[in-house]
Amino acid sequence: MKAVIMAGGEGTRLRPLTSNVPKPMMPLANRPMMEHVVDLLKLHGFDDIVVTLAFMPNVIRNWFGNGSEFGVRMVYAIEETPLGTAGSVRNAMAELDEPFLVISGDVLTDIDLTKIVEFHQAKQAMSTIGLFRVENPLEFGIVITREDGAVERFLEKPGWGQVFSDTINTGIFVLEPAIFDYIEPGRPVDFSGEVFPALLEDGKPIYGAIGEGYWADVGDLESYVSAHADILDRTVSIRIEGFEQREHLFVGDNVVIHPDAVVSGPAVIGDNCRIEQGVRLGPYTVLGANVRVRADADLERVVVAENTYLAERVHLRGTVVGRACDLRRGVRTDEGAVIGDQCFVGELAMVGAGVKIYPFKTIESGAMVNSSIVWESKGSRSLFGRDGVRGLANVDITPELVTRLAMAYGSTLKQGEIVVTSRDSSRSSRMLKRSFQAGLNAAGISVQDLEVAPLPVARFVTRRPAIAGAVTFRLDEADPQSVLIGFIDSDGADMSENGHRRIERLLNREDYRRVFPAEIGDIDYAPRALEHYATAIESTVDLPMLRAAGMKMVTDFGFGSVSFVMPNLMSKFGAEVMAVNPFVSTLGVAGFDRISHAQRVAELVTTSGAALGVIFSPGGEQLTVVDDRGRTLTDDQALMALIDLRGPALEGASVALPVSATARASEMVEALGGSVVLTPTSPASIMAASSDPSVCFASDTHGRFIVPGFMPAFDAIATFASLVDLLAKSCRRLSEVVDSLPPVHMASRDVITPWEQKGAVMRVLVEQAKDHRIDLVDGVRIHHDDGWALILPDPEEPTTLVMAEAQRPDTANRLAAEYAKRIEEMVRE
Repeated sequence: MKAVIMAGGEGTRLRPLTSNVPKPMMPLANRPMMEHVVDLLKLHGFDDIVVTLAFMPNVIRNWFGNGSEFGVRMVYAIEETPLGTAGSVRNAMAELDEPFLVISGDVLTDIDLTKIVEFHQAKQAMSTIGLFRVENPLEFGIVITREDGAVERFLEKPGWGQVFSDTINTGIFVLEPAIFDYIEPGRPVDFSGEVFPALLEDGKPIYGAIGEGYWADVGDLESYVSAHADILDRTVSIRIEGFEQREHLFVGDNVVIHPDAVVSGPAVIGDNCRIEQGVRLGPYTVLGANVRVRADADLERVVVAENTYLAERVHLRGTVVGRACDLRRGVRTDEGAVIGDQCFVGELAMVGAGVKIYPFKTIESGAMVNSSIVWESKGSRSLFGRDGVRGLANVDITPELVTRLAMAYGSTLKQGEIVVTSRDSSRSSRMLKRSFQAGLNAAGISVQDLEVAPLPVARFVTRRPAIAGAVTFRLDEADPQSVLIGFIDSDGADMSENGHRRIERLLNREDYRRVFPAEIGDIDYAPRALEHYATAIESTVDLPMLRAAGMKMVTDFGFGSVSFVMPNLMSKFGAEVMAVNPFVSTLGVAGFDRISHAQRVAELVTTSGAALGVIFSPGGEQLTVVDDRGRTLTDDQALMALIDLRGPALEGASVALPVSATARASEMVEALGGSVVLTPTSPASIMAASSDPSVCFASDTHGRFIVPGFMPAFDAIATFASLVDLLAKSCRRLSEVVDSLPPVHMASRDVITPWEQKGAVMRVLVEQAKDHRIDLVDGVRIHHDDGWALILPDPEEPTTLVMAEAQRPDTANRLAAEYAKRIEEMVRE
């Protein structure tokens, strides 16, 4: 008798383990499920096998070939489109001209197939269904039979009120070729739902035979782990490869186990595994081939697929790890965690109970992963980055994540407080903002919504006394497929790192405040926010003088919401304005390129004879300046021009600059009688420094400036107003100011530096610089006679930034290259 193995299943409930492999090829005790089925068929005399395939058919064909290696003949029938259980068998009809047996390729069983065939033959049935008694039949199709085994009724996945039997359909059938008359060709047809009920209705002989032995549907991740326990307990009789070193401990070829390692068993250790000293392999551990377990690792109730690396002190409990994974030192996983193929999990990362990490993901060192990573590009060691929470919209940053993030943030505030929200014009931002508002309301926080508004307006409104903070949503200007969620404190500045950490702790613990229905927060709209902001800007400049100057200028609003504010403001300035991109456009924002926009404005400035041109970033924080000769100023030049124009006003005042800023700017401030406050490079640190009453101006190194007299936060609109006001007062052309600026020669390098080596690299560099003056404001800035070098570990990536400045460009390049080489040598060691 021939046998048919149905092997077309995708195994969706077993994902992420079946993301890259069909379910029948999932390993059980280091052999594919279907291989155990082939062994069972061969044991009962079935050596002529037809395999029906659908999902990833080549994986199965390449493994089994023509079956000769397994002592059987094997042919294949491939479905172009899904045909159901019966349809797939009909697809192989050309091979089935005599009675045949059907069995699923993705079950674990040692049922006596011979007895089922003999029962079928004795009853002269058209169809005999292999039955099995289970404790919980709800997930299976129940078959009710009479005393002689004749089928009386079918119930597909019943409720408890319909459970009249505990005998379920195992997917093992013995069939006569006449069955094909009941299977319509060319469409999906199911045995249990259509074919067998039709046989019953027509009075055909259809029987059920109770199977003897073991049967389990390995349909989900929990049953996959429990199936391994049954195998190791020898509850099911299947072949386990390897030498049985002691009872229920199977060891493959060329395995090295250190004498100090403890292997409790039952366990299976595949070929070529290496188990180092201090390792504990607890009960029900299964290691695939070529797995290396480093010192002091502790594993229990785990299944680890082949070619996986488990570093020192890895601690796994009740976990499944896919093929070719790399788990670094100190990684911990809880019960039910599943890590898909080819994942990297960094040092000391924690994967929570029930978390599923899909294939090819990277989990950063120290990350605490408490929710599944399916489409996300990575699991970060920290959710917050330099500017807030950033990631691919609807992939890394999903509505579900954002709602939980909002509840965590809301739980850090007093119940009943008010938070401002704003966004750009994109659908992604709108979707995520709405999810965030729902989370805030659930935590008892009310919302004042600005809808679409520039970032500076959100910061300005947040400074009102009744507001506890703000959250902004916008596309990432560096990657329009990503979204950036920014958190603002009650001063209008970026939230501190301590604030970020507090939110993230609550998020990781899922320790949210949930209020009663009557205490749920409300959503309102901030009244006249744009009008109040524009009026406040006007108060910072000399309007009569600006109107008298009658400047001509070109302004590019960058397709952002700055265009909601600027037209009214420009009319108050009495300026003659040529406006470029004066409307909101999501497509325009997504395609915004600072350089090309500046080139266009420079052309218009030159042809129109304008006094200057400016380009606003879509978010309204970054300003690019073009002088009256059509030259686009670098960020360093813009910084120094704004310092120069302040002139005597700097005497006795301070300017806040990041440690990465050009030394030429500091020299100019000091020459004008002022002092420089060096800050870390993070935006929050620069804004915090600008809150000091003595600071009259602040800047980062990327064209974002702060006018503290208006607001201690980045604001391109306020900077623009300050620039035109200073130009009008100075009676100078911007090109004259630019011509007077000193040249800046800087160089930079990015050096790949593993997280675990960053601390050692910085320590060694500080030790090597003991004969130099150093600044330890952020990273280490080392002063030389002919310049300086700054070595700054990146807080989000495994890299180190090396910056250098000198009087000559070749000297700056030499310094940057020298320190980059030192770091590379340390990393290699």
